[in-house]
Amino acid sequence: MKLSKDQVIEILPHRDPFLFIDEVYSIHSEKEVSAPKDLVGSVVEAGYYTKEDHEIFKGHFPGNPILPGVVQVEMMAQATSFGLVLLDPDLAKKNFDVALLSIANAKFRKPVVPNMQLTIKTTCNKLRAGFLENDCQIFHGEELMSEATVFASFKIS
Repeated sequence: MKLSKDQVIEILPHRDPFLFIDEVYSIHSEKEVSAPKDLVGSVVEAGYYTKEDHEIFKGHFPGNPILPGVVQVEMMAQATSFGLVLLDPDLAKKNFDVALLSIANAKFRKPVVPNMQLTIKTTCNKLRAGFLENDCQIFHGEELMSEATVFASFKIS
């Protein structure tokens, strides 16, 4: 399953300049998803291009622009939401609330700079009663740029 930028905007409440997903390349699971527990093992791959004129690069840092680690974590957190589409394909039409709860094991291996095409990969490790845990990585090509475990709450009504 793929999602365009318009479909991403229908699901996420974020907007520019704080929307860090341009499209979702794939959402898949090795097993059929019919209950929340079936999301464990599901994988989301999304993309984001770091535009040179993004406001954040003007202040972090002038003359040596680097995407802040906190933005990279936010990018990972935003990508985790899309696995829930496997559970509820009509997610965009529902009241969907998601909140970042905590981050663990964050590592920033290489600087993310302007004009990079990034791939965000998330794998669901746990899902219990409205709580998600995902292992996330950001890649530029084949190179691992950063990674973290993201914990979030969600509510679909």
